[in-house]
Amino acid sequence: MDMNIETLKHTVDYGVIGLLVFMSFIAVWFFIERIIFYKKINIKNYTNKKHLDVALTKHLTIIGTIASNSPYIGLLGTVLAIMLTFMTMSNGDIEAAKIMASLALALKATAVGLVVAIISMVFYNILSRYAEVLESLYETEEI
Repeated sequence: MDMNIETLKHTVDYGVIGLLVFMSFIAVWFFIERIIFYKKINIKNYTNKKHLDVALTKHLTIIGTIASNSPYIGLLGTVLAIMLTFMTMSNGDIEAAKIMASLALALKATAVGLVVAIISMVFYNILSRYAEVLESLYETEEI
């Protein structure tokens, strides 16, 4: 039974942390792509404000979704790790130091989720503001 619990611990740990790392990679990738797009865009080429709006807000929903969901994924990892700690305790392995270490490590998934959320939210706010400025310039035709 111990081998199954250890396998589950590694699966939960690497699965959740891996998913959060992947989500952060996607957020960084789209942030860089959008910044490059905003620097190169010529808003005079757009004759329709709706088309400009669609072009400017592309991928912002993905970044916002990553920002809003990564804390929940981190929390899920923490809950699963705590459940595995309780399973270990139920098997008679009741060393206080080992249990405290397991509980402390369980919280790392929540911490990683919060870091991904904070960074993604900053990216989203920067890009949203950039898009608003470009739309305002389009409306006033000052560029």
